[in-house]
Amino acid sequence: MAQWAKLQQLQGEALRQVQNVYGEHFPLEVRFVLAQWIEDKPWSEIDPDNHLHDNYAASLCASFIQELEKKASAEDSNFIMKLKLDEAVIYFRDNYSNNPQQLVRVVKHCLQAESKAIQLAENLCVQMTNQLQGPSTIHQEISQHLDKLKKKTQETEEELRRMQQEQESFVIQYQESSKRQAQIQQLTNQTNTQNNVEMLTKLQRDKELLDEALRQKAASLVQQRQVLADRHKDTLLQVHSLQTRVLDDELIKWKRNQQLAGNGAIFDNNLDQIQEWCEHLVEIIWQNRQQIKRVEMLCTQLPINSSMGNILEKFHSLNSEITGLLSSLVTSTFVIEKLPPQVMKTNTRFTATVRLLVGGKLNVHMTPPQVKVTIISEAQANSLLKNKVGMTEASGEILNNTGTMEYHHATRQLSVSFRNMQLRKIKRAEKKGTESVMDEKFSLLFQSEFKVGGEELVFRVWTLSLPVVVIVHGNQEPHAWATVTWDNAFAEPGRVPFAVPDKVPWIQMAEVLNMKFRAACGQGLSAENLQYLATKGFRNSQIQDFSNMMITWSQFCKEPLPDRNFTFWEWFYAIMKVTREHLRVLWNDGVIVGFISRRKAEEMLLKRPSGSFLLRFSDSELGGVTIAWVAEDPQQETMDVFMLQPFTSRDFTIRSLADRINDLKHLSYLYPDIPKDQAFGKYYTPYTENQPPSSNGYVKPVLVTHIPGWTGMSSGMDSYPGTPQSSFHPQSPDPSYHDSSSMAGGGDQPMHAGAAVSDMDYDFLNMDLMSGDMEVPVDFSSINVSDLVAYTKRE
Repeated sequence: MAQWAKLQQLQGEALRQVQNVYGEHFPLEVRFVLAQWIEDKPWSEIDPDNHLHDNYAASLCASFIQELEKKASAEDSNFIMKLKLDEAVIYFRDNYSNNPQQLVRVVKHCLQAESKAIQLAENLCVQMTNQLQGPSTIHQEISQHLDKLKKKTQETEEELRRMQQEQESFVIQYQESSKRQAQIQQLTNQTNTQNNVEMLTKLQRDKELLDEALRQKAASLVQQRQVLADRHKDTLLQVHSLQTRVLDDELIKWKRNQQLAGNGAIFDNNLDQIQEWCEHLVEIIWQNRQQIKRVEMLCTQLPINSSMGNILEKFHSLNSEITGLLSSLVTSTFVIEKLPPQVMKTNTRFTATVRLLVGGKLNVHMTPPQVKVTIISEAQANSLLKNKVGMTEASGEILNNTGTMEYHHATRQLSVSFRNMQLRKIKRAEKKGTESVMDEKFSLLFQSEFKVGGEELVFRVWTLSLPVVVIVHGNQEPHAWATVTWDNAFAEPGRVPFAVPDKVPWIQMAEVLNMKFRAACGQGLSAENLQYLATKGFRNSQIQDFSNMMITWSQFCKEPLPDRNFTFWEWFYAIMKVTREHLRVLWNDGVIVGFISRRKAEEMLLKRPSGSFLLRFSDSELGGVTIAWVAEDPQQETMDVFMLQPFTSRDFTIRSLADRINDLKHLSYLYPDIPKDQAFGKYYTPYTENQPPSSNGYVKPVLVTHIPGWTGMSSGMDSYPGTPQSSFHPQSPDPSYHDSSSMAGGGDQPMHAGAAVSDMDYDFLNMDLMSGDMEVPVDFSSINVSDLVAYTKRE
């Protein structure tokens, strides 16, 4: 928007400040009728105190008065306005014709005052609307800015065309003048006859007129070149401002959101919108660059000395500036659209996609560029950013690491997808202190080179992926994800690769854990859940307010929890994994309390009737889920809380948690008072008495969860009629005993969803031991059932 148009929108004090600047020395009416003419002139470039600018100031003053006279003589619709303009013409001629520098000072002062008032008003407006400004408003602003730049580019194109025509006319007249000069020279060398004298006089008069016209045209060309230079300078400043907003704000925000998506944040992928902006920008830059080059050519063809300095040098400078903008735009828009996995296992296939946002507009696909992928270390990434050149040395070997960019007409995207890459080898750095291979970060480097503009410009582009942790075994996965999670959450834009803080506020860590759990399991963590996690992370259950505390990297994933051989992160990761793979629907339905201490669970259950129970995550078993229930102890005649040995991922691949709860008839109410079948009934596996043989001819056995001594204490039938009964009092297992299915997820062994159970790996705890061809139940007197089936009050 022109400054005068903005000025008309001012109100109140800002408008009064501008009005006070104008007066008889420069009436506001003059500013109004010459608004566009005034703003088109390079007032800021003229120094009224510099004698080298005197000639141009005088020329500008004369043109100013001439334009004002035209406006005054053309004004016939408003008598008062015509009188004002006529008076202004007289005043300007009397006061500024012999002192043009003063007019320059007056105009510059008025324009600066206007600009200051407009800026203050705009800043106030921004402050008032900043909090209400949404993405749609930002998009609208960028689109409007692009439209203005396109319009300015069209205007400079028209001015350039007029200047070119003017220069062509000048050349023709100059040739005519040269012809006259040759004729004059020829007549001068001849005998001075009367006829020759008359002809010589006429030729000299014609040449003087031509020379005067040439001088005017030359002055006009100088002025046009200067105006074009100023206009292009202004365009470049606006392009730079908008490009900074698109690249440094919107594109960097997209990359940051892409990184947070690695931790489970919702990713609003607006890369197509960013590409559209970048395409408009590159069109504007390219058109202006072509215009500047044409002006350079015209100035070279017809050099004209000017008191304003070397115009050609100005356009050389403009060419350099706009080429720099183009280079920045091209190199910044070479982005990784689909990231490689951040935890990368050797000899495992992975994919990635890179995209050049401005490739289509620059016709890069006419000579499709190759993209090469290498893996580099953290130190190499640092060196790369310092030297700003591509890397030749790699820290590993990647198969299928080259691809050709292709242009997809339907989506207007120039990209390449690597679908079958595989990391074969990795070179690791020396470790210091407690560092492990899971702490070491690498990055995938994507590099390419291509030419645009008829091979005039060569661009070498590269981009780095987010940090990658390389593992060789599945049991390294939890710690590797700790490194990636911390990096994704707490990396700061513009950091030195791949620096992260050693400690962070617990509030931020709680947000990360909640984000991870919600993304993996569907339902996020409650305030009570996060409070309990804080007590685990800080190893302190006495503190109530963790909001101002800082959690360290060591507390997060290095130091084992008290009396345990695993860290906070390993414990949390195992819970998240078992919930995602086996308990997701139950967690989302709210039937799992989960993150609660043993003591708190006991306090809650002791207030409820016998048979009440809840589900909590084990403190001692990685990925373990235990059932805590309250019942009357017949020997002690008191209410007591019991904890079932935790189930893990291995157990749930055999029989679901809901079916196991259904098997245990002594469990009646889910805390606080929800009937068990109401809470879990929809998740039970349907059962029919007469199971038909499977396709292989075998009858599939049914596995039932059974706790010796507890079945007979409940009323009603067992889960299945053939389930054996026992009436002895439940016993705690030997401390050294561990159920094989419960231990599957413990220690350092990875947990796999749906792991196959060996044919020889029978689970006597859950197997129905009644045989179809037996008439009487098996005699269990010879079997120590307590050694096969156990519950425990200790974890």
